Amino acid sequence: MLIENFQRYIEHYALARRDERILLTVSGGVDSMVMLALFIESGYRVGVAHCNFQLRGVESDEDEVLVANEAARYGVPCYNRRFDTVGEMERTGESMEMAARRLRYAWFEELCREEGYDRIAVAHHADDSIETFFINLLRGTGLRGLTGIHYQNGRLIRPLMFAARKEILEYAVQHRIPFREDSTNRSTKHLRNKIRLGLVPRIREINAKFTDLMRRNISRLMDAQSFIDAAIERVRCEAMSSERGIDTIHVERIPESFPRNFVIYELLNSAYGFKGDVIDALCHALEQGTTGRRFYAREHVAYIDRGEILVTRIAAGDSCEVKVEERALRSYCGNSVLYYEKVDIGTIKDFGVPPHIAQLDADKLHYPLTLRRWREGDWFVPFGMSGKRKVSDFLIDNKVSMAEKERQFVLLSGEDIVWVVGRRIDDRYRLTRDTDTVLRIVKEIL
Repeated sequence: MLIENFQRYIEHYALARRDERILLTVSGGVDSMVMLALFIESGYRVGVAHCNFQLRGVESDEDEVLVANEAARYGVPCYNRRFDTVGEMERTGESMEMAARRLRYAWFEELCREEGYDRIAVAHHADDSIETFFINLLRGTGLRGLTGIHYQNGRLIRPLMFAARKEILEYAVQHRIPFREDSTNRSTKHLRNKIRLGLVPRIREINAKFTDLMRRNISRLMDAQSFIDAAIERVRCEAMSSERGIDTIHVERIPESFPRNFVIYELLNSAYGFKGDVIDALCHALEQGTTGRRFYAREHVAYIDRGEILVTRIAAGDSCEVKVEERALRSYCGNSVLYYEKVDIGTIKDFGVPPHIAQLDADKLHYPLTLRRWREGDWFVPFGMSGKRKVSDFLIDNKVSMAEKERQFVLLSGEDIVWVVGRRIDDRYRLTRDTDTVLRIVKEIL
């Protein structure tokens, strides 16, 4: 049954043709090992790509061996690459998930160019899409984020999106397909696993047909998003203009029957990458008649002028200054996002955190904090030192490239720099025996 549904799904959505070469991304887990078997059984021309991120010691090496053996048994090309993931995290300040994702997809694209593959197949399935729905729901998102994982994105295809995890596991057992279980899948450290192991089983106790129900719900949401996209394109044509590198949203041209703030969200999010909480703040400023305040996305800045919203690319000399209120959960700086969390000192287990994490004595901070690019003349007291140090000298000492210097942000409390973001906190704001409350900040690359 699974093989027939697999073939119908590929044909229905035209995910791959028989004359194309498909690069299968195979981790050794049950999902990707079943995907490999289904493609072989269906007669497609495939190759196998395996990433060893060297994060689980012997486990990672055994995954690598299993995938290579299965590819050899099927007689298909197998490509393997070992990544220094921890080193990459230290270099960029990215989380493990972000670093691994960037590394693997860059390599997959490289393989396609060098080896002549037309498609990249990944083994995401229906349960992955449902989990993504809840992750985005909990983080706060627009409708687009609730449409789960799409079956295709350019040359990237997901041919198992029709199948539930249970169906895939049953197929593996029935056909004696070898696979390995990633021990980290049992950890509830990450949000996805908390949803997979905690939330979803509870919901299934209420409704045993939960997976099928959510598949239909997500399908309807995707249809709704397609309808919205068409309506937003109409508004874009009628309510936006461009001149001299500045795009203007003429708010008064948005039809009164349309929910104005939602339309603004769609216009700013889809085309420019503005995040929901930034757009909420912009809409609030618009309602209050505020002018002059600037709102930042990764590459664009928006501001309000006489009731209109103007959007342009961030200029090289723009300080990208934003205020961080005491209850803020996150803020954006260049190509990164900062996540804020206040915690009791008793919950801190590790005081020696990596540079992309800052742990500050919250009681010493004065709000709102200020986040901006560093300037000539900025100084701070680097953690572990007693004297002042210019930020410019600190960056030189740490061999920061010119491009990275231009992207460097600092976080201030009043006039004091409390964190050279992603590099070093100020010693005056470190945790001490007298600290009661900690502001923990995590920087992640977008």
